[in-house]
Amino acid sequence: MIKYVSIVLWANDNGDGGTFALYSLLCRHVKVSLIPNGQPEDAQLSNYNLQVPSAATRISLGVKHKLETSRPLQMMLFLVTILGTSMVIGDGVLTPAISVMSAVDGISSSLGQVNAEAVIGISVAILVAIFSVQRFGTDKVGLSFAPIILIWFAFIGGIGVYNLFKYDVGVLRAFNPKYIVDYFSGNGKEAWISLGGIVLCITGTEAMFADLGHFNVRAVQISFSGLVFPAITTAYIGQAAYLSKFPEDVADTFYKSIPGPLYWPTFVVAVAAAIIASQAMISGAFAIISQSLTLGCFPRVKVVHTSAKYEGQVYIPEINYLLMIACVLVVVAFKSTEQIGHAYGIAVVAVMVMTTCMVSLIMLVIWRTKLVWIAAFFLVFGLIEVVYLSAVLYKFKQGGYLPLAFSLFLMMIMGIWHYVHKQRYMYEVRNKVSSEYIAQLLQNDGGTNTTISRVPGMAFLYSELVQGIPPIFPHFLANVPSIHSVLVFVSLKLLPISKVLPGERFLFRRVEPKEHRMFRCVVRYGYKDTVEEPREFERQLVQNLKDFIRHDHFVREGALLAPPLASESGGHIDINVDTQHVKYGTKSFNSSTVHVEEALQQPNNHGSRRLVSSRRSSSSIRPDNNDDENGNVVVNDGGNCSSVGITSGSKLSSSLLSANVEEETQFVQKAMEKGVVYLLGEAEVVAEANSSLLKKLVVNYAYSFLRKNFREGEKVLAIPQTRLLRVGMTYEI
Repeated sequence: MIKYVSIVLWANDNGDGGTFALYSLLCRHVKVSLIPNGQPEDAQLSNYNLQVPSAATRISLGVKHKLETSRPLQMMLFLVTILGTSMVIGDGVLTPAISVMSAVDGISSSLGQVNAEAVIGISVAILVAIFSVQRFGTDKVGLSFAPIILIWFAFIGGIGVYNLFKYDVGVLRAFNPKYIVDYFSGNGKEAWISLGGIVLCITGTEAMFADLGHFNVRAVQISFSGLVFPAITTAYIGQAAYLSKFPEDVADTFYKSIPGPLYWPTFVVAVAAAIIASQAMISGAFAIISQSLTLGCFPRVKVVHTSAKYEGQVYIPEINYLLMIACVLVVVAFKSTEQIGHAYGIAVVAVMVMTTCMVSLIMLVIWRTKLVWIAAFFLVFGLIEVVYLSAVLYKFKQGGYLPLAFSLFLMMIMGIWHYVHKQRYMYEVRNKVSSEYIAQLLQNDGGTNTTISRVPGMAFLYSELVQGIPPIFPHFLANVPSIHSVLVFVSLKLLPISKVLPGERFLFRRVEPKEHRMFRCVVRYGYKDTVEEPREFERQLVQNLKDFIRHDHFVREGALLAPPLASESGGHIDINVDTQHVKYGTKSFNSSTVHVEEALQQPNNHGSRRLVSSRRSSSSIRPDNNDDENGNVVVNDGGNCSSVGITSGSKLSSSLLSANVEEETQFVQKAMEKGVVYLLGEAEVVAEANSSLLKKLVVNYAYSFLRKNFREGEKVLAIPQTRLLRVGMTYEI
């Protein structure tokens, strides 16, 4: 309780817990990325929260630098993360199995004639029912969860108090540390082995942290400290008192210690609580797979949001039925909760050890905690958990191998998918096309005899590149020598944060020359965000594209002295200039933040144009109070000031500027009304001819199998089939 409630819960990622949340928190602060597509604008997002304490220690900075520069350390951190993730997904198999079987065991305790096969059959039936109703979501029955759990804790707490006073109050002496020493000194190896069963009493704490996203930290702390911990502790104390009188009932202590009149009510509540516990872990498995998917660490699967009211409630059909089959196989194969408990203990304790290591790293690198407290946290909890882990590993042959085998299998899938996914991205980076080449291609057909025409409408060409033009675009022009009148290169970028605010989702830039009306749009999502439906996505993108065009006209045409131009969604304009790019955003808009990343050119006193540049990392244009005596705009670059002279003869009139803006925005609007077509690259990834045998097996066979047997890209990206045009190309990596 001290570890999780007092410390670990605070290491959350904007309210989300679990292994991936810890990893994303480290990624943001240590500048570690799964895909090298970082941009300076990402750090400006509200949910990044890069709060660096002023008192930085040399050790923390050294560790931070080492993580940022050491590829092996980054790889080790990633492997630990996906191992922990795989273990949690494995809990989605083991928790329903052990919870339901433990509850159903009460039938055989009361009715001795019920054999083990009947218990297994009833357990399988309940498990199939649990997984079959997952597609309906939990919000429809979620209101019953809290009352059932409250009744459950009241029952076990009350029964514990009853047994304590009825059988042996003296068991309270167990709180004296002396008896812990006596127990281990008197029982030796047997005492150590018994820790493998004792650890099952604390396995719920890791699940509490993993499911943190559904509640806030304070609510979890209050409920766990004020209700859960006292009820569970009292229940175990009562069972200990009962065993002091009836040690022969150690195999079925819980049901044997229930007073007769409360037996069947407790059994019913126990089954209901087991179903809720199973539901929580299944939902947790869905959520963590969804996070892995958005970070490019899991093959594409269908993610269905089952609630319009509550965020984070997702259902993954393929995973649901795979988990159901795995649960049924575990129950049928192991036949008892004791065997399943061996497997369950290894999975949970292993994740606990990983959490301790990652939180210690967060304390050092992010929180900048004093070394003495970091050492105390790591040594105390790490030592306890390693002892527990050694005890559960003792039962490796009796079922403990299952979670490790399952986790290694999932790790292999996630590792292969991520490796090829990253290599594919790097191939596009190495072979990206310059805007000058595209301009030449459109103007003189690139030396070919094919005429490239512009057709009415708008096209979205999807690529993972956040800068540059993907190599599949000229390949597309070679096969289909026409493009739409407005073309947007769309890049869906997944960030190591839980959510991106809607007002900060879009980043825009032009692809020169301006007359071609080609744009780049980076659409940023967190690992808990969902891609909008096509119509809504188109509406948001076009609305923000028009806002971008308005702002871009101000920068390009030297109209900075004019009154601020309002977007269609309202708000004011902030314009910031850096060394090589102009970046500006709309604030107080209901739509998304708009950025342009083009070199700023301003007309000088002689009517020509010159580049505004600076050695500083950032600068700002403030037309309201930074004009010089001659009416020139003063560019404040953080210490060095330069003026951009704009004579009255070179200034554009507000009416002419507005006309130009409206002409282009109306052109974009009409293009959208003509219809939006989605262009999606279908890259066939193969290993190079001189690659090693292992790489060929991974890329040509394993990755190809996963890609063909999981969902296609347009389904994940919510692209309508009727407006989709695929473009095939082979990538040799």
